[in-house]
Amino acid sequence: MPQMPEVDESDESLMQRYARGDVAAFECLYRRNAQRVWRYLLRNVRNRATADELLQEVWFAVARDATRYTAIARFTTWLFTIAHHRLIDRIRATRKHDSLDHIGYESEAVVEHLTTDPAVGPFGAAVAENQAVALLQAVAELPPEQRQAFLLHVEGELSVEEVARVTASSFETTKSRLRYARAKLRERLQEHV
Repeated sequence: MPQMPEVDESDESLMQRYARGDVAAFECLYRRNAQRVWRYLLRNVRNRATADELLQEVWFAVARDATRYTAIARFTTWLFTIAHHRLIDRIRATRKHDSLDHIGYESEAVVEHLTTDPAVGPFGAAVAENQAVALLQAVAELPPEQRQAFLLHVEGELSVEEVARVTASSFETTKSRLRYARAKLRERLQEHV
């Protein structure tokens, strides 16, 4: 009989339980991680429907490959590697048909998420919303490699080493991408202060 996931149980342990057939463990993994993966995908493809499709593909891959999962790295590193590969495949397929610049960026829900703080008054909320919009625009304008590294680091909460592993890049290259991304974001956001 499957046991209920513990609140403090690691993702790695949950994934191993799911591989043995415990569906409740999968549901717990999904609740913990789906939103972060979706935001990573959305901020890269800039289209809600495409991000939804990719998220579904990612979790199908997690379910399909569960029995082959080994806990040699954090579960989130493995999960974001799958998400990154699906993203790259989609970008390659999309480039053949359309430029990514023509895809609309649906940021309303993201801006709302970033600016919803009940302790902030109306003026503070308006300032925060402007800053959130500027941040999202600045992230969208980053070169793809920098944007992906930055979002894996921020949304995926992955270390530099883990981002390097996910993107199949060297540690130094990943560190440089993150440094350049932060510098560009700082520069762009100072324009909106």
